[in-house]
Amino acid sequence: MSDKEQRQFVSLGVAVLTISDTRTESTDTSGSLLVERLTGAGHELRDRAIVRDDVYAIRATLSRWIADPQIEVVICTGGTGVTGRDGTPEAVSVLLDKEISGFGEIFRAISFDDIGTSSLQSRCLAGVANGTYVFCLPGSTNACIMGWDQIIASQLDNRTRPCNLAELIPRLEE
Repeated sequence: MSDKEQRQFVSLGVAVLTISDTRTESTDTSGSLLVERLTGAGHELRDRAIVRDDVYAIRATLSRWIADPQIEVVICTGGTGVTGRDGTPEAVSVLLDKEISGFGEIFRAISFDDIGTSSLQSRCLAGVANGTYVFCLPGSTNACIMGWDQIIASQLDNRTRPCNLAELIPRLEE
């Protein structure tokens, strides 16, 4: 029996934030995909919201969630590009206690295989804010598939070896 089979899965409380000026609950395919993936993996959806591409609206929702002890992970989608309305990195980065630089690096490397040099336009990021993991993905559904399936899912699974982010949650506020 493998180490992963021996360890018991630990479900995490996750919130999903879509940043968009145009999406609604019925048109938010990226947010819906993330909800499907995280609940399908055994995690619990604690909250979900859509906010406009506004630094203060993003910070308000994210601040509320990182203060909630039932939310251990926040996954944001949208607003990571370079246009004037793309403000997710600016909204989120000031709330982070620590940035997880490797997330953006790995995401862009994986994305390069799919979309080539267009991957440099993504300013996705991740970090820890008040003991809560925060992941910021681009708004495209394909980017959310790639980010969840190839990076986030295994790092939120406490059975992943040699190590994972989930097992560090009890130590994030040391």
